[in-house]
Amino acid sequence: MTASSAQPKTAPSDAPPKGEAFDAATAHSITLPRVLEGPAYVTDGDTITIQKIQVRLYGIDAPELHHPHGQKAKWAMVRLCKGHKIRAEITDEDEYGRTVAICFLPDGRDLSEELVKQGLAIDWPKFSGGKYSKFEVAGVRKKLWLADARQKGRMHVWEKFDARKKGESRER
Repeated sequence: MTASSAQPKTAPSDAPPKGEAFDAATAHSITLPRVLEGPAYVTDGDTITIQKIQVRLYGIDAPELHHPHGQKAKWAMVRLCKGHKIRAEITDEDEYGRTVAICFLPDGRDLSEELVKQGLAIDWPKFSGGKYSKFEVAGVRKKLWLADARQKGRMHVWEKFDARKKGESRER
């Protein structure tokens, strides 16, 4: 047996040999998730503030405060968050400059999922990929028809609702 035949045989590797220079064409960056933690001030059913940063809950749509069930959605979120340190894992920034995050209670429950389970928010597949659709309660899209209309791009439904509400408030 010769010295050269005693060398172990190794399979060819796709990894660059050690000591090879950095290749910008094949490199990719890794971004660690930014996290906010602390008590949450509830703005509405899908928006909270943590450490003075407004956070839009990832993947769901809850009614606006002046829309049907909007106040219920807000107070359900208050009950969920009250007295807890909320963990917000930032995923993005929305078109209005708000921070978007998946938010968790201390026991690990996802706030978006919890609000959908209560029938006070709906999944927004455009943003969630359908992550929360399996938690929607029966008939919720009919109940939260304005949120459903927004997702379908039917903003004229909102405008009609808002115009009717303005007319009612002037009559009082």
